[in-house]
Amino acid sequence: MNISVNPSGYIEFYAQRMRCALGRGGLRNNKREGDGATPIGHHKLGRVFYRPDRCDHPPATGLTTHTITPDLGWCDDPEHADYNRLITLPHSAHHETLWRDDHVYDVIVEILYNINPIKAGLGSAIFMHVAKPDYSPTEGCIALKYEDLLSLLQLCNEGDAVVVPAPATASKPT
Repeated sequence: MNISVNPSGYIEFYAQRMRCALGRGGLRNNKREGDGATPIGHHKLGRVFYRPDRCDHPPATGLTTHTITPDLGWCDDPEHADYNRLITLPHSAHHETLWRDDHVYDVIVEILYNINPIKAGLGSAIFMHVAKPDYSPTEGCIALKYEDLLSLLQLCNEGDAVVVPAPATASKPT
């Protein structure tokens, strides 16, 4: 299954359409660390991480699931060898903590962007995760309402992907 991102703030798959939040930096082909952009391209889905204290059970999905524990993080330091990788805390490099006080990371789907090989500075920690109630922009991730994310995951299997298209360019008058 391909999950298509509509730049106006929706994802579409099969005959369904769900509201989402996208990166504050828009959609970009030349993604850089810290720019807040959602990377353009065809990106496979990876692991699903979830908070066992906030989810009754692992999300129903054909993707591999893992629990989030307080000692998990994601390295976003382009100068470190662990850049764009899951890490165990404490960690010496700059990182995101996956165990958060808010609900944004209650369920996380890894988007396989900037891997094989990982290139320093091209962006890290690109996830599909829970949206804030006001659907405010993300730091480059795709965010859905909790219930929508769980519904989507029920249909996801290994090899499925999110497709972020390049924004349409305005046609020039002839």
